[in-house]
Amino acid sequence: MANKPLKNFGSLRVQSVLYGNELARIEKTVRHLNRAADLAIAMGVFTSVELIYGDASPQRVLDDASLEAISSESYALKGIEVDFFSGNLGSAAGHNRLLQGTDTDYVLIMNPDVMLAPNALIELVRPYTGHAVGLVEARQLPIEHPKDYNTTTGETGWATTACALIPTSLIKSIGGFDSESFFLYCDDVDLSWRIRLENHKVIYQPSASVFHDKRLSESGTWLPSGSEQYYSAEAALMMAHKYSRPNLVRELLESFQKSETPNLIRAAETFLAKRDADKLPSPIDASHKVSSFNGDFYTNHRFSL
Repeated sequence: MANKPLKNFGSLRVQSVLYGNELARIEKTVRHLNRAADLAIAMGVFTSVELIYGDASPQRVLDDASLEAISSESYALKGIEVDFFSGNLGSAAGHNRLLQGTDTDYVLIMNPDVMLAPNALIELVRPYTGHAVGLVEARQLPIEHPKDYNTTTGETGWATTACALIPTSLIKSIGGFDSESFFLYCDDVDLSWRIRLENHKVIYQPSASVFHDKRLSESGTWLPSGSEQYYSAEAALMMAHKYSRPNLVRELLESFQKSETPNLIRAAETFLAKRDADKLPSPIDASHKVSSFNGDFYTNHRFSL
């Protein structure tokens, strides 16, 4: 895959959703993006690269002066914009709002704390020289995601959108993210599965490296916040329902309701309230063509966290 000649893939928009992020980290992220854009344009991979932030913070993270200062340093970027949401829309709805104004050929969905390696954009487009590729995910460092993937083809069950490249026409044709069902977690799993249902491949590209500042406890486990715990539990219920696993829905509900953890109990209550109000999505993938539930995971893992 890495030896195939690269064509020009047209224009690229990079989009991120902010929520109270530190200005210094944003500046560092943009510098890395600018360098990657410079190389990609010099290589003829993209004709232009632009950046847009959706700011869901209570107060603006980037004021006019900060935006002007960052823009003046970013010589390789066509432009940098900020859309202040005036409310916390969540990741899925935030990205959907940004997608509405997108007319570039490709979109890079990226977390605002991700820093691209200089050749990351070049490596991310390589799989698109193949057939029916729909979504390409970068390799996160220092903690690589443990999802399994085919080491020859790169195919994987789903892609995290911490840093993932997709044709704009494709993400718009499937309606973007399902923001009605997912506020914070599993929106990328759902997006990946719907892309696969349209007979497109989801690819993990290890040669496209990015630094994503995630940390573990001394025991090697995640330390989720209360909101992370709640939204991940709510998303688990929504995924099981949407992808036609009624038995799993019952198991999760029973587990959460019997739990002594308030956030899990609240997630169960929210799900049941939506069900009673007929606000759950219509189940899809009844034949389980693309969906996979492996314990707490949505595909096989190469190693455990």
